[in-house]
Amino acid sequence: MATTPESSLEDPVQNGTVLPLQQYGSGGMGCIVWDTAYVLSKYLETPEFSGDWAHTLSRRLVLGLRSGTGAVGRMAATLGANVVVTDLEEFKHLVTGSVQAKVLKWGEEIEDFPPPPVYILMADCLYYEESLEPLLKTLKYISGFEPCIICCYEQRRMGKSPDIEKKYFELLQLDFDFEKIPLEKHDEEYQSEDIHIIYIRKKKWKFSS
Repeated sequence: MATTPESSLEDPVQNGTVLPLQQYGSGGMGCIVWDTAYVLSKYLETPEFSGDWAHTLSRRLVLGLRSGTGAVGRMAATLGANVVVTDLEEFKHLVTGSVQAKVLKWGEEIEDFPPPPVYILMADCLYYEESLEPLLKTLKYISGFEPCIICCYEQRRMGKSPDIEKKYFELLQLDFDFEKIPLEKHDEEYQSEDIHIIYIRKKKWKFSS
C-alpha cells in the first residue's frame, strides 16, 4: 500500500470525484503521504462512518492535526466538510486548494483560531516521545468543546516505537476515553492489521455530592 516518492496520486472518491495527491522525494516526513493517511481517508467514506443521507462531515468544521500534505483534510473537504489543516510553519506551503491551512505547534498557546471543530483528524502522529505531552496538551485545549477525535496510527515494532505507543495510551487515558474501530469496519481495500483507527473523546468527570 506504500507509495513511491515524487509521485502524483489520483485517489477515486466514491462519489466519482478524483482527488489528486502529491508527495515529494525530499523534505522530511511532512512531505510524504503515509499509509495511515490513505486508511483514514478511505474510512471516512465507509458506510460505518458516512451515514445514510447527507455525509456525516457535510458542513461540519473539521480540524486536521500535523497534516503535512493535507491528504486527510482534502478528503474531508471533498466529502463536504469545512476544513482547517494545521502543521508547523515549514509545511504550510504543501497544502493547496480550498482547504485552509494554519500553523499550530503542539503545546503552545492557541490564538486566532477558528470556532471549535466537530471532528479532529489525526494520522501518524505518534513517532517522537518528546511530542506526546505537547500533543495531548493541545488535544485537551481543543477538546474542551468536546469534538470527536479520530486517530489513525501504524503500530511499529522496531526501536522505541512500542514504548512510545505504550506511553501515549497511558497519558491519553488520564483525560480521555477511547475505543478501537474493528478492522472489518475499515475500507475493504485500504486497511492493514498494523494500522489502527481509534475514536477519542474527553472524559466527562462526575463529582459526587
